[in-house]
Amino acid sequence: MNRLFLGVDGGQSSTVALIGDETGRVVGIGKAGPCNHVSGSGSRKKFADAIAGSLKAAFGQAGVENATFEAACLGFSGGFADKEALARELVSARLYEFTHDALIALVGATKGEAGVIAIAGTGSIAFGRNSGGRIARAGGWGYLFGDEGGAFDIVRQAVRAVVRHEEGWGPATSLLPVFTEAAGARDGNDLLHRFYTEEFPRARVAAFARLVDDAAREGDHVARDILMGAAQALATLVAAVRGQLFEPGEITPVSYAGGVFGSGLILERFRMLVELQEANHVEAPVYSPAEGALMEAYRLGGVNCALDSALAGAIEARAAAEEK
Repeated sequence: MNRLFLGVDGGQSSTVALIGDETGRVVGIGKAGPCNHVSGSGSRKKFADAIAGSLKAAFGQAGVENATFEAACLGFSGGFADKEALARELVSARLYEFTHDALIALVGATKGEAGVIAIAGTGSIAFGRNSGGRIARAGGWGYLFGDEGGAFDIVRQAVRAVVRHEEGWGPATSLLPVFTEAAGARDGNDLLHRFYTEEFPRARVAAFARLVDDAAREGDHVARDILMGAAQALATLVAAVRGQLFEPGEITPVSYAGGVFGSGLILERFRMLVELQEANHVEAPVYSPAEGALMEAYRLGGVNCALDSALAGAIEARAAAEEK
């Protein structure tokens, strides 16, 4: 087999590994659990299981048992300083690049070109790189002090609205019965207390953002206002990054990534707000963050080839079916 290259997107919800050959063809994809932490009880094992599991599945798709990669790029949510040493033990490569998930998302979204990306999954961040290679970021400071516009923040705003409604000092919203039923809670007070327990980790709480989107599309004004606020926050992060990297009037591609943008209401509002500045052009991502990581691995290995991931969709669909 040709020389192999590896791209890994290690996020708060899942870990995706992509293996490509030296022609740019994706030959294997693997998925496993989240790997955004290595500290705390059991976190180191979860991280190792996520990397090893995604890699094993990708090797299986590629039809090889194991290999030393020519180059590997691993992008991690929450940074890589505390993950690099363990990742080197789990991944064998001649050349390594360890970075954060925002960079690989930008590379994938813009095919490596200059631009800005807003990422909104469980958390949120905006990141950009200009033609001179200078980078900047805004947001991404975690669920306590940041992550505006991310799924967890959307749910936090919704729970606050639910409690206000129940206590009689907020407008009526269908979110109260929707949330309590989904969580198996008796009322808003019980819901809030459940969300403080280990039974509801951040990723599980963040998944309730889909219910906010459903309610907004069904006409709930409180839910809609929450989503519009999320879009505004994400557009503001983009504006902050753009202002640091690009001149006024300079054409700037802006893209997006993460499950929050699966909401048509948020995406439409985000696009409108960002494009109020005429030089901005919101474009759908060309490639996924994992594909961006693979592109970075090719660059690191000195391989100049176009990424051919036509088979990745079929492989990913098969892998998802196998997980069920």
